[in-house]
Formats: sequence, structure tokens, C-alpha cells
Amino acid sequence: MSTYSQIAWLPLTGGLILLGLIAGFIVWRRRGAGAGLRIVAWSLLPLAAYLIGVVELLWRFGTAIASFASSFVFSPRVWAGIIVAIVAVVLFAVSGRLRGRARRRSGGQAATPAVGAGAGPAVTAAKPGKAVTTGKRQASGVDDDLLGDAAEVLRRHGIR
Repeated sequence: MSTYSQIAWLPLTGGLILLGLIAGFIVWRRRGAGAGLRIVAWSLLPLAAYLIGVVELLWRFGTAIASFASSFVFSPRVWAGIIVAIVAVVLFAVSGRLRGRARRRSGGQAATPAVGAGAGPAVTAAKPGKAVTTGKRQASGVDDDLLGDAAEVLRRHGIR
């Protein structure tokens, strides 16, 4: 594998500029000045990248990725880490499903029963003169008070 300093970058960028200028001239003749100048501008970018130092930066970046990938692919330690990460993600997903199932079974309430819940339904005053029972519902699953409130709203809007 060659290193960055063994490659003659200046002649390489000069060749790219020459090819770009030739292509720019051809495009200029066929499509006009705007398209030709755009090709010339693109052909000057490799020289600018070389003079700024971006070519060396990209070279180092590419070799770092290649060495990481080769150590990544051939390392049993890395594959063991990937397997552990996959197991952790699967366990997170399963635990989320189990928590959701437990919440659906308890009807959206807390999974642990409240202290003294076996004594009967609690009675609270919702409106003056009306008492609402919490904790138990009718066999149909809908409270009478809830239906009464809905009927009242419908009557107010003229719907019977």
C-alpha cells in the first residue's frame, strides 16, 4: 500500500485540470459559455484541494476508515460487542412490550393495587348533589354519569 508522500499529487491534479479544460472547451462550443465555465470551475477544484491540504486530509481519513474497517471485520472482540449491543436492544424492545401489556391488563391504572382497595369503591363528589363511584364500572363498561354528561352536551347543542 502506498503512502501519501509516495504519490505525485501535483502532476495528478494538473492532469485533472487539463482534462477539465478540454471538456470545458468542448462543452462551451456545444452548449454555450455558462455550461463550459461550469466545467472549467469543476476542473479547478482538485488543484485547490491539493493547495489547501484537503487531499492529504481525505487521504488520512480514508486510511483511518480502512484500518478501522479491517480491524472491525476481523476482530472477534468487536463482533462480541455487536452481539451484546443487539441483545440489549432486543431486551429493551421486549421489556417495553411487556410493560405495555401490563398496563393494558390493569386498564391504564398503576400495576400495583392501592392500600385498602378491597374495602369497596371510593365515593367522591363530582358535582353538587351527584356522587361518582371510582374503582368499579358497570357490566357494560360505561359509567351512567358519563352517559348523562354526554346526553346533556348533546341537548345543549340541539341534538336529541
